Amino acid sequence: MLIVRLGSLGDIIHALPVVQALRDACPAARIDWMVDVRQREILDLVPIVDKRLVVGTSVSSWPKLVEAVAAARRTKYDVAIDLQGLLKSAVLTRAAGARRVIGFSSAHLREPAAAAFYTERCDPTGATHVIEKNLAVLRQLGLSVPGRPFRFPLRDTSSDVVTVVRRLLKISPGDPFALVNCGGGWPNKRWPPEHFGTVAATLYERHGWRSVALWGPSEEALARAVVADARGAAVLSPPTTVADLVALAREARLIVSGDTGPLHIATAVRTPSVGIFGPTSPARNGSWSAEDRSLSRFETCICHHERRCRRDRACVLDISIDEVIEAVNARVAARHVR
Repeated sequence: MLIVRLGSLGDIIHALPVVQALRDACPAARIDWMVDVRQREILDLVPIVDKRLVVGTSVSSWPKLVEAVAAARRTKYDVAIDLQGLLKSAVLTRAAGARRVIGFSSAHLREPAAAAFYTERCDPTGATHVIEKNLAVLRQLGLSVPGRPFRFPLRDTSSDVVTVVRRLLKISPGDPFALVNCGGGWPNKRWPPEHFGTVAATLYERHGWRSVALWGPSEEALARAVVADARGAAVLSPPTTVADLVALAREARLIVSGDTGPLHIATAVRTPSVGIFGPTSPARNGSWSAEDRSLSRFETCICHHERRCRRDRACVLDISIDEVIEAVNARVAARHVR
């Protein structure tokens, strides 16, 4: 079997329960994954994937893309599954040469024309969360669909960054700390860094937990702004790999973040979370734990799933600091907080 989900980081996390269910149902099967070179790192932490077919879509990376497709065709897959739903991913899934090419019905695709490249189409109507939508493809294979809680086959990772972070925070092993993440690939997903700084300061004042401000490519200045407004309650994270993020999330007692990769990594490893959502739906993309908290303006947003806001002011900015602090306090008080 071949899974095609090229990116992004959060979307790959949301696809992992599919590969876990396939492995549970077919222990001896070969299960490969086609992934964008920029997201290869997360799949290196998934031991039940047999082979990773790494592709790029820039002109300079076309030779590797052709090589990956050729390798897929030589494998002669029985089934190829497109979990992305774009023309690009659909073409690659069909080009892999599998006997069965499975994707979603056109009404559930970001680019409906992609459906023409599938030999079979799955209708995930009724699925609320994107993970449930992804799992619906199992029915096409005659397999049962597992319910919640979802399972994520991420191996345990050790990371020197955890030790560095505890030293920066001046805390001992086992002492609680939080993660705050103000970045995000879409500008209209970003809650202001100074707001995150105030939340970090309040978390320390009320609960004694200091915070680590995470950052990814081109986000260091945002994270430094969080630290500057945290009144000594937050430190800047060292540079992190995806494996470092997984290890940090497993150690943290809480994450406060927008709808982006670190939030989804944290929820996958069952770190308590407070999610802040603008043009995306927490029911679709957020935590599935009843104890976690999500704040959203999705119902009033006119730019659903669009990368840039069509208004002068992004709706995520209407979420107040007090709302987030209240959600943080509720999550910390929840019985199942680690």
